[in-house]
Amino acid sequence: MDFELVRLGVAFLHLMTCCVAIGLVVLSDFDMVRRLVLGDSASLDETHLASLQQTLKRALMLLWLTGSGLVAIDVWTRGSQVLLNPALQSKFAIVALLTLNGVVLHRTVLPMLKRAGALMRLRFSERTLAVFTGAVSGVSWAYAAMLGIGRSLDARYSLAQILAGYPVLVAGCFLAMVVLTAWTQIRARGRRRGFRNAPMHPLLARVPVQQPQRRSR
Repeated sequence: MDFELVRLGVAFLHLMTCCVAIGLVVLSDFDMVRRLVLGDSASLDETHLASLQQTLKRALMLLWLTGSGLVAIDVWTRGSQVLLNPALQSKFAIVALLTLNGVVLHRTVLPMLKRAGALMRLRFSERTLAVFTGAVSGVSWAYAAMLGIGRSLDARYSLAQILAGYPVLVAGCFLAMVVLTAWTQIRARGRRRGFRNAPMHPLLARVPVQQPQRRSR
């Protein structure tokens, strides 16, 4: 059997799975950021969210299967020393974090969003958790793709060096979303306050208010 051709096919499927997942995550995140910038409360489309959740779940499962298949082929053809590759270890670490983050999203964050109906209708602690898990998801998918094409990382850097940028990117995305959601909330409060304090239209001011008549006994 030509293991190189088999490995090429598995690697292609692995790459396509990662590309599809990243595309969906990026489009979903950009849409949410756009609506927050425009002053929307980031209302929830349950049909789209359910479809996105199922697609990413299948993509993550396929990513585990194809990644494990690639490792099995490399171990069979090159020996068990490939498991000592820091780049390979970092890939498994990122996918493990993606899996754990996906469990939190599925069991905690998504039910909260469905109950609230929008991101900005969540309580502060709930919104913070939703923003953090979203930041972890987006950064993890992008980092996994970067590691997939980073062949030069195999021998030049250690595991700690390869993963050094990961928490920095997660923290940066999380803080950016916290600032954006806080700004959106402050602007929404200002609009509501301005609407309450707005002067009444002159035509409306001239309309007499009818008082309810009391029935005589």
